[in-house]
Amino acid sequence: MSPFPQHLLDGYRTFTSQRLPTEQSRYRELSERGQAPEVMVIGCCDSRVSPEVIFDAGPGELFVVRNVANLVPVYAPDGGAHGVSAALEYAVRALRVKHIVVLGHAQCGGIRAFIDNNAPLSPGDFIGRWMSMFVKPGEKVEQRDHETMADFTVRIEKAAVFRSLENLTTFPFVQAAVARGELNLHGAYFGVAEGSLFVLDPAAKEFRGVREMLQAGG
Repeated sequence: MSPFPQHLLDGYRTFTSQRLPTEQSRYRELSERGQAPEVMVIGCCDSRVSPEVIFDAGPGELFVVRNVANLVPVYAPDGGAHGVSAALEYAVRALRVKHIVVLGHAQCGGIRAFIDNNAPLSPGDFIGRWMSMFVKPGEKVEQRDHETMADFTVRIEKAAVFRSLENLTTFPFVQAAVARGELNLHGAYFGVAEGSLFVLDPAAKEFRGVREMLQAGG
């Protein structure tokens, strides 16, 4: 067995010497009282898109589940293993989170694998089947006339956020919490290169830049 990665040990050393001392009481409180985050984030497992970093969140503030292409499956209580559905059930029914944010992002490898048969590991043993939940039976996802591949990719990356939000509403416990006004669903999109964040305007069904929104508000 090879040695544990040294850069992780170095990172932990920095954590214990710098961050932990300032948050030790917070960790003790979380240990004793348990977690009570108000926000669940469903994000991509892409190493460049960390919700805790993007939202500058401290320990205990976000309940995060990450998977390829930030997808939420439809409600399917069958005999299969459903990691995302289990995390969602725990967040809504046990933690009673007030917000669920589906966080998509640019340069998503899962989306690229979906639209490009020449992408690495497409379809692979698992990725092809996983990404197939993005489309409904009989639905076609095609590049439009005069649409560049870059624009097509961004459109599909954002469409994955819409589809996950749609699939969230197939879960009865999500529907009930939303109907009671106890749960709100949100979409967001992160631009990796610029560090830009866009949030979904549900009325307009468009993503709006957060920087512009903050400037307009203050």
